[in-house]
Amino acid sequence: MINLKEYGFTQEIQEEKKAFPDSIPARITEVHRELYKIISQHGESNAKLKGSFYNQVTMAEDFPAVGDFVLINYNTQGDSVIVKVLPRKSKFSRPDYSGHNAGYVKTILEQVVAANFDYVFIMASLNYDFNINRIQRYVAVAWESGGIPVVILTKADLVPDYIEQVKEVQNQIMGVDIIAVSSVNSVGIEKLSQYLTPGKTLVFLGSSGVGKSSLVNTLAGETIMLVNTIREDDSKGRHTTTHRQLILLQNGVMIIDTPGMRELGMWDVKEGLGETFSDIEDLFDKCKFSDCSHKKEPGCAVTKAIENGSLQISRWKNYLRLKGEAKFTEDKSGYLKTKKDWGKKISKDLKKMNTIGGKR
Repeated sequence: MINLKEYGFTQEIQEEKKAFPDSIPARITEVHRELYKIISQHGESNAKLKGSFYNQVTMAEDFPAVGDFVLINYNTQGDSVIVKVLPRKSKFSRPDYSGHNAGYVKTILEQVVAANFDYVFIMASLNYDFNINRIQRYVAVAWESGGIPVVILTKADLVPDYIEQVKEVQNQIMGVDIIAVSSVNSVGIEKLSQYLTPGKTLVFLGSSGVGKSSLVNTLAGETIMLVNTIREDDSKGRHTTTHRQLILLQNGVMIIDTPGMRELGMWDVKEGLGETFSDIEDLFDKCKFSDCSHKKEPGCAVTKAIENGSLQISRWKNYLRLKGEAKFTEDKSGYLKTKKDWGKKISKDLKKMNTIGGKR
């Protein structure tokens, strides 16, 4: 019999099943179109959605995702039936441009990538793939998700001196742990121990080839994920993870590994931006005018901070870029239709900012 506490099951989840007395709790470990792999008191098995489920949901995010807790009618002879998706304590989602979900939902704007996690490991390579703007984007979404973001800078063994890169990230991203690691020589791995508590769930996010699978193997102390070699022309790892999956390590830690995502659209991240750029939003209250546009008004705290160097112009521009995108995605019905035109408008607006703090 499986110890359900190892997979994060709580007494509150047991309470949810009162409305479904014949059901038992399970957790989604993999999603393959209409087939779900689950873990329950009976161990690992497969499950499908109850037929009426498709008539009840109205949004794509209502479908089960990796990490979700669900109630199932267990079937000893075949696939079990998922009857209810339980409330999520956290979720990571992104805009979905596919326009379908297993053929049942025709208009989809949000895709849940992972659910019910405690920490978000935002992974970026210290070599050719190093991109602070992308890291900031992930951090904003991570704060909004309900998890705690941790920036993991991988492949420390491939750069001669990564200290300056770490400082650069620390200057742009505040209130978040920044840890440089190497799965080859174990640099920085011991610093991750504070997050490796039995029963906790981590979600790994990052572009293809940043070393997610290698880190899983390092933390597991054994090879449980396929790892491809590094390409010599650009020092990038080849894509290995092809689908999202929840992995239970021997130490009781759960990891949700995800396929690489180079582009990450913003999705309803007002609070996440506030956490990521709290220093900037604190300046707004110090402006002379409450309706300050932070461009040419006298007594603007933002302009003053840029001029005296306490606020980097690059950080301010990144804030405006992400803020503009987040504001746009509030209109979910128009997100897909005008995304391209909106992107051009934001680019033009950012070019006008070169009058503040010098050119980019």
